[in-house]
Amino acid sequence: MNNQLIFAGAALNQTPIDWLNNTRKILSAINKAKEKNVNLLCLPELCITGYGCEDLFLSDWIYEKALEVLHELVPHTKGITVSLGFPFIHENRRYNCVTLIKDGRILGITPKQHLANDGVHYEQRWFTPWTPGDADIIIFDGQAIQFGDFLYDIGGVKVGFEICEDAWREETRPGHSHYERGVDVILNPSASHFAFGKSATRKHLVTESSRHFQCTYVYANLLGNESGKMIYDGELIIAENGDILSESKLLSFQDVVLITSMDSIGSPYSENTFEEFTAAESLALFDYLRKSKSKGFVLSLSGGADSSACAVLVSEMLRRSKLDLGDTGVNEKLSNITSENKQIDLSALLTCAYQGTKNSSDATLKSAKNLSDSIGATFYNWLIDEQVDNYTQTIENALGRSLTWKKDDIALQNIQARARSPIIWMLANINNSLLLTTSNRSEGDVGYATMDGDTSGSISPIAGVDKHFIRQWLKWAEKELGYVGLADVNNLTPTAELRPSEQSQTDEDDLMPYPIMVEIERLAIGKHQSPLAVFNALKIKNLESDTLLKSHIIKFYRLWSRNQWKRERLAPAFHLDDFNVDPRSWCRFPILSGGFEEELKLLK
Repeated sequence: MNNQLIFAGAALNQTPIDWLNNTRKILSAINKAKEKNVNLLCLPELCITGYGCEDLFLSDWIYEKALEVLHELVPHTKGITVSLGFPFIHENRRYNCVTLIKDGRILGITPKQHLANDGVHYEQRWFTPWTPGDADIIIFDGQAIQFGDFLYDIGGVKVGFEICEDAWREETRPGHSHYERGVDVILNPSASHFAFGKSATRKHLVTESSRHFQCTYVYANLLGNESGKMIYDGELIIAENGDILSESKLLSFQDVVLITSMDSIGSPYSENTFEEFTAAESLALFDYLRKSKSKGFVLSLSGGADSSACAVLVSEMLRRSKLDLGDTGVNEKLSNITSENKQIDLSALLTCAYQGTKNSSDATLKSAKNLSDSIGATFYNWLIDEQVDNYTQTIENALGRSLTWKKDDIALQNIQARARSPIIWMLANINNSLLLTTSNRSEGDVGYATMDGDTSGSISPIAGVDKHFIRQWLKWAEKELGYVGLADVNNLTPTAELRPSEQSQTDEDDLMPYPIMVEIERLAIGKHQSPLAVFNALKIKNLESDTLLKSHIIKFYRLWSRNQWKRERLAPAFHLDDFNVDPRSWCRFPILSGGFEEELKLLK
């Protein structure tokens, strides 16, 4: 190890422009590092301001405020060397930067060379990439310091930076030039969002980087739901010459997680996708609840798969947060929910309501109540037939005719979903709670949702995953997590229950088999392929007959094209997979288009 120095990385649960709390967590990390006799501490990217400030980075004042906070932090680095991420304006250009501070003195500032600008990232909208190899001397606080691409000398140890995306550009990453200049330690302050399976990729990157560059490599990621949609897993890895020295537990509910090169901690993290989903959702919901200063969650619990998944996720949120923080820690973080010094239970956090109509079945009511009772949520049950009848009669009187299922199917279905919205919103308002939207990604794909009905809500926990995944996860949760209340849910066939029962409505009859939709979605949306290319790719899998496959592909593209306006209005959702259909964070599509008409003709 480099001169037996002790290196450390710390994950921080920050919030955009939450200056006091962000500073408090930075100081906490510094103090924890000092207690462990750490020589060099790496903190995450843009940890002073928060990474997810979005267009606030186009303002001048945020750079001024970041510098004020930086100056407040500098005196606290006595006896240690610390890297801090912050935005900085140099020669009228905005940069995503990191500074290295040793013993109360700023040594220099390094700007990011490669800006993340794909998928959920838009860094080039706010920042300018630094040119590799360039370095200036600037006057900062009355002293001349280096600004640009260079190595820091810390008592004979050469230290360089790769800031998040810098490390992922294999051919042009800064590590190559650092190695040529004799680097001993590379620090990687990151804001790398969670996605299924991503941890394994990061671990490979860090270990191979330390091997290839023959150095100690310290990786430090952000932690938690920072700004609403992105989840950060707080991954910390310290590797040396191809071997991992230490790594962190991921997706912690703690404010600060710190590891050192002397800890030899093995990661208990599971790469099971269902476990990843549960852990990420639990932390995301917990942070969204406390950072929004809400009192809890309200859920229209239909007894079906989607709403039941949301209920179980809230239950897991509370269970896992208590395992990590203890009852006292949870009470402190959720202090706005109860002012009394008592244990928070699920009845205080989650209120469920089954809103039935004459088209609802006893089976879904039983399913909803059994699940709610089994997890300890507050449960209500009421009918909305009177409201539906009032709306229907009003429009019938205006039109001078009766509405029929043969002629007015969509209208008669949608009014039921919309009639549920005002009263469940009323309950959420009364409780000062977040209303959970239950739409999944498959519904977003094809618009199988009623705008201002089942799409109403403050946050949409499962909009980042498809319906097939949800159904499989529910079976796993029943068996592996012990949610016995899911037995009824898992035995039901997914249905909106909006048509009369004698019509035997099911989701897959209305749309297509969910596994088929997932296959189409992955190619059409995830890979941006044409209808014909999708058909050719799926045909060889023999999923179904060519005729049926063509009809499903045509249906998917047509429904996708006409429902972009719905996706534009969906509630905020968590980013979980390697793609999503949220036009505000991944998939932009025109509201008005030609609807693939020419392309779809090739399938006929």
